[in-house]
Amino acid sequence: MSATVHIVDDEESLRDSLAFLFASRGIAARVWPSGEAMLAAWPLADCGCLILDVRMEGMSGPQLLDALQALPGQPLVPPVIFLTGHADVPLAVQSLKSGAFDFVEKPFNDNHIVDIALSAMAAHAGRLAEAQVRDAVAARRASLSAREAEVMALMLEGLMNKQIADSLGIAMRTVEVHRSRVLAKMGARNIADLARMIS
Repeated sequence: MSATVHIVDDEESLRDSLAFLFASRGIAARVWPSGEAMLAAWPLADCGCLILDVRMEGMSGPQLLDALQALPGQPLVPPVIFLTGHADVPLAVQSLKSGAFDFVEKPFNDNHIVDIALSAMAAHAGRLAEAQVRDAVAARRASLSAREAEVMALMLEGLMNKQIADSLGIAMRTVEVHRSRVLAKMGARNIADLARMIS
């Protein structure tokens, strides 16, 4: 599924012009008349980034970002780009500290906002890929038995098989079996590979 830019603005002409701009660059865009409307449809599986007006009737852009970040069990919130008038710059700067990707002052340069959106979507794709790797590693760790988890922890401390056997009070051959299973279940080629995976 290709990533879509979701535009939330209560000004119809601005929504339509932005949607046309992105379409002209071959980027899928979807428009929303309010933060409430978009929030009601959340989560959006195709969302690559959000462009939110800072000031809107009803829920403001920053309030929408806060609401998304506060949702329980929330996956990664896509990058948010705020559209702001000159008087809203301090608010937009505060929003950056709250997790916004960037803000763009009106009137904006068409190429500039598209470039920022492309950067935001690339960053989001990278974060999603990292999250998938972390989830996969967590799932592999969860598949380890209690003893295998103990052996892995000692492996990562740099202990040799005999030291692990002495520490756990088990035979060295048993450690070798557990060590082999740990590497197989974790999908690691060797201890160095395992250490990079867990770090």
